[in-house]
Amino acid sequence: QVQLVESGGGSVQAGGSLRLSCAASGDTFSNYDMGWFRQAPGKEREFVAAIKWSGGRTFIADSVKCRFTLSRDNAKNTMYLQMNSLKPEDTAVYYCAATPSTSYYIVSREWHYWGQGTQVTVSS
Repeated sequence: QVQLVESGGGSVQAGGSLRLSCAASGDTFSNYDMGWFRQAPGKEREFVAAIKWSGGRTFIADSVKCRFTLSRDNAKNTMYLQMNSLKPEDTAVYYCAATPSTSYYIVSREWHYWGQGTQVTVSS
């Protein structure tokens, strides 16, 4: 099993930046694909980004492509989501997720482990 803890959320104005971190513990971090999902009030949880266990491949949702960058440091057991040019529609709770391996990374039920979430609020 792996435990996940997100950090780095907060409130920013539109156009600003935040960097989310996801720290993992409990199992070998490099055994897991890692991802981010978000959920806005009244909406379903949606895929944001994913990165393969090796860090060699990343997948970014079209809605955030060119604004969000995903990376991981397997030596630090941590994944990062750099969010630039934030928009009010990016406001949501952001969840870190992990799974041993998946090709269906946009499907939330493919992810076995979840963090508690961190709130991101973008004001206009």
